[in-house]
Amino acid sequence: MITYSTNWMGPINIDWYRKRGLTYIKKETVLSDVISRMAGRKIGETYEVEDVIQHYSAGRIDIYGLDENEYYNGMTEYGVAPMKGECWNLLTDWLDDLETENLLSYEELIERFETETGHNIEWAE
Repeated sequence: MITYSTNWMGPINIDWYRKRGLTYIKKETVLSDVISRMAGRKIGETYEVEDVIQHYSAGRIDIYGLDENEYYNGMTEYGVAPMKGECWNLLTDWLDDLETENLLSYEELIERFETETGHNIEWAE
């Protein structure tokens, strides 16, 4: 059987989010000695931190169980563009349970996921 799994690869750089207007500034307060030492601030002190409004995930779909004469080590992969993090998590869970006799194309995988789960992937702009 052919199996599929996601491999998360980002985005990890705050600039990716910043360029898309997906960050905001929030206030934090130092509440512990550990944070105080790490941040170089006094307990009770407040400071501003840039945070992400909506997390996105991208990477690839790893595919196993293919003919080793056609595919190196019987594996291949499909690149996956950034999508909302919740969509990535649903796709990951769905792929963990998916086994097929024949290799599905990337388009077939996405279409099948959306049809079977009733969830449309929300891709990044």
